[in-house]
Amino acid sequence: MHVQEWLETVPPLAIYLLVGLVIGLESLGIPLPGEIILVSSALLASQHGEIDPVVLGACATAGAIIGDSIGYAIGRKGGRPLLAKLSRRFPKHFSESNIAVAERSFDRWGMWAVFFGRFIALLRIFAGPLAGVLQMPYWRFAVANVLGGILWAGGTTAVIYYVGVVAEAWLKRFSWLGLVLAVLIGVTSMLVIKRKAKKAAEKAEVAEGYLVTAGD
Repeated sequence: MHVQEWLETVPPLAIYLLVGLVIGLESLGIPLPGEIILVSSALLASQHGEIDPVVLGACATAGAIIGDSIGYAIGRKGGRPLLAKLSRRFPKHFSESNIAVAERSFDRWGMWAVFFGRFIALLRIFAGPLAGVLQMPYWRFAVANVLGGILWAGGTTAVIYYVGVVAEAWLKRFSWLGLVLAVLIGVTSMLVIKRKAKKAAEKAEVAEGYLVTAGD
């Protein structure tokens, strides 16, 4: 069943809770379609007056910030053994190559990696736990987490909602396009990260071979 059609059968209160929960779990480090649920719910709010877009955006923002904060705490306590465990449980998302790329992003950009990571599907899952594992100062993480959560969750809700209201005649087609776009963005970002990870791994192998040759 179409996600939006399924959401139409759910009471508004349940939609608020569902959006907050799914986005929270995704931000915590569990691969879930948070962006698709948020886009579908915002489109639904533009069609039905029973769903308040302000409350929806607030729930999404709260889920994003709280989920990332919990992920940070778990990562800080669990350390690198946690990444190894996640790698075994979610090999497609927490592979060694993906983790390596995420770590380099954090080393290079610091708190900006948390902020901008909110807008990239795969990094959205990594941000909280990895920031904790890498011992990022909490105040820096909190600032980036709060600002990124507000801009991504609140901004996405507002944009999708108002576009849906203005283009009501085009809404059904847009709902499909919105979901397809969200999926394409997620897949594209994942492919880009995997490509970068592959190149980085190849460079690392070449460098390692050079060091071994030099040592001999």
